[in-house]
Amino acid sequence: MQQNTPTIEQLRARIDGIDDQIVALLNERSRVVLEVGRLKSGSNMDFHVPGRERQIYERLLNVNPGPFPNDALRSVYREIISASLSLESPMKVAFLGPKATFSHLATMQQFGLSAELVPLKSIPAVFEEVEKEKALYGVVPVENSTEGVISHTLDMFVDSGLKITAEILLEVHHDLLSRTGRLEDVKKVYSHVQPIAQCRQWLEDNLPGIPVVDVASTAVAAQIVSEDYSAAAIASELAATLYDLKVVRSRIEDQVNNFTRFLVVSRKGCERSGNDKTSVLFSVKDEPGILFRMLEPFAKRGINLSKIESRPFKKKAWEYIFFLDLFGHSSDPQVAEALEELRLCCQFLKILGSYPRSM
Repeated sequence: MQQNTPTIEQLRARIDGIDDQIVALLNERSRVVLEVGRLKSGSNMDFHVPGRERQIYERLLNVNPGPFPNDALRSVYREIISASLSLESPMKVAFLGPKATFSHLATMQQFGLSAELVPLKSIPAVFEEVEKEKALYGVVPVENSTEGVISHTLDMFVDSGLKITAEILLEVHHDLLSRTGRLEDVKKVYSHVQPIAQCRQWLEDNLPGIPVVDVASTAVAAQIVSEDYSAAAIASELAATLYDLKVVRSRIEDQVNNFTRFLVVSRKGCERSGNDKTSVLFSVKDEPGILFRMLEPFAKRGINLSKIESRPFKKKAWEYIFFLDLFGHSSDPQVAEALEELRLCCQFLKILGSYPRSM
């Protein structure tokens, strides 16, 4: 029985043979992708179709028998699809930079490493890059599960014609990073205002009395700390790698389930996927019962609202704009009817996009 047991060398040889087959199949897949690209170039078809990408993921996850885990399979195919798209046409994606921020991580999670990822200094700059057709997509943060909405992103949609084409949910872990890796060396902490707020209790418990300085981003914090042995940064594990820092403490966020939601914006909308979310921006007349009338069209049709947020209308004092997320696509009959009924009590209403719910 033992004689039939393969040796480690034999098993490794089998693995090498399987890897050779995988490489051959990846190149065969790439040749088919290039053929698809040639057909698209002869027509008016978009070279990137997010719905098709989602279909690939869903089909593969459904047919995967294991033991290879689904999360890992999705990550592998994200990079395969990213590389395949780069063969058809370079895909430029703008994001709120600099590199090593959580926006950067979210962009890599959505588009892979083969896309051309371009860091920009501000949320308006990301919108402008896409509006001027310098980038196909833009990625911006919109809310955090601990600290709430990022108002600057919502404000941009008032005047922008861009559409939301996807959402990204990124589980956010904050690490305390320094040059020495020793907690006792930390005399000052740098980070962005949001991570500072998300780690406030940990800082009070573990670094009482230590000054905390907010800067433009977690990456800027890491860059500052890379030149200061007495300081630490609250940033990502990726920042530690890029700026040659050591982890003093990992996962110092106060809330275990700490997620940030990002939006992908583009000049074109999305087709229906069957598991969609729609975002709407509107302003209503100030009159008795208006809040009830806003919500009634959705309640009586059984449409679930996942979010409603109000913001001051900067063009008129004491008037407000509402941002609303609902489950369903704007082309679904029930959703379309509800939105038209809502429009009757609005001063204006703008559909920001219907897009697949985050997987």
